[in-house]
Amino acid sequence: MSNITVCARFRPLSSKERRDHGDAVCIQCVDSETFVFKDEKAEEFSFSFDKVFYEKSEQADVYRFLAQPIVRDALNAVNGTIITFGQTGAGKTYSMEGPGILECDVAEKGLLPRVVEGIFECTKCSDEMSKYSIKLSMVEIYMEKVRDLFDLSRDNVQIKESKSHGIMLNGVIEMPIKDPPEALLTLSKGIANRAVGETQMNIASSRSHCIYIFTIQQESTKDKRVRIGKLNLVDLAGSEKVEKTGAEGRVLEEAKTINKSLSALGNVINALTCGSTGRGNHIPYRDSKLTRILQDALGGNSRTALLCCCSPSPSNSSESLSTLRFGASCRRVWILSKFKCLRSCLYKREFFLILAPSKNRNQPTKMLLHKPFLRCRKPWKNSRPSLDSLRKRMRL
Repeated sequence: MSNITVCARFRPLSSKERRDHGDAVCIQCVDSETFVFKDEKAEEFSFSFDKVFYEKSEQADVYRFLAQPIVRDALNAVNGTIITFGQTGAGKTYSMEGPGILECDVAEKGLLPRVVEGIFECTKCSDEMSKYSIKLSMVEIYMEKVRDLFDLSRDNVQIKESKSHGIMLNGVIEMPIKDPPEALLTLSKGIANRAVGETQMNIASSRSHCIYIFTIQQESTKDKRVRIGKLNLVDLAGSEKVEKTGAEGRVLEEAKTINKSLSALGNVINALTCGSTGRGNHIPYRDSKLTRILQDALGGNSRTALLCCCSPSPSNSSESLSTLRFGASCRRVWILSKFKCLRSCLYKREFFLILAPSKNRNQPTKMLLHKPFLRCRKPWKNSRPSLDSLRKRMRL
């Protein structure tokens, strides 16, 4: 078992925040994992996360700690999800995309272009016994409808679920990508179709949740065995206070829908933390399209990381505190990586691949072949009790 990796990131003060409050900030650094937060009533709260990125942190630092281990695992058929969360104007899209997908300084590249480069670097470094194919999908959740950003005529994509593949988006276009330039160009076309609007907090505020889906297929040239990993990058729309954003008309309706779906996400996290202590079993994934799509990432078979983006200004202390509390709740959610049953064409028998999180963050998830199952020729259903007992003993 492993918990969700949670990091906090504080952007630099904006020019408006400096005009209103000077250089005052509501955080006090303790170390790279802990800080003290002071709210508008001068009450202090101590927070500890897996990593804290302060104002001078580099984009490369965020990628190396948060995303790089997940990218490596995705190439080994371990599903991964990276989520950015926070209020409007807190730096979520900057952290995810940078100032631009196609043209920006190398130092300012966001998670998305770095993930693309990381995927292809790993495939080049792999041995000649593996052949990779990569496909990209992009969807947004706008006004509680899932839209395919590669085909806007598909504006109400249905969410399906299967036992073997988990949550799926029915009929979404998957674009094959062969190198980083092609991938970035494809991404830029999808991003251009996103719903954005102007508010007092952000002149180009995202009005939808956006999900970038990389499907990575690995085929062994030796025994033709195929493994598939999915890597989801989720850029959530910002939570908003209407009096601060000045939202009216259509923008106001968008804000209400965004806040409702983020509230549903909070309810799911609360239910998951309650369930881990035995106080409840029902998880309300179906309360919103967002939580339904993130079902595997939050409570299923995925390695998940959350980046909580915050403003350090006292003027946004209430919203930042809510973001940090959400992150603290996510740290209490534990995810059990499911064992995968794969059939080897070489040995003509079943074996079980055990996915064990590595103790070293810079090393990919360990792949352990349990020897007793290597000799097992029983059907899956007859082997299940033994697998359940193995799971209890290992407690990954």
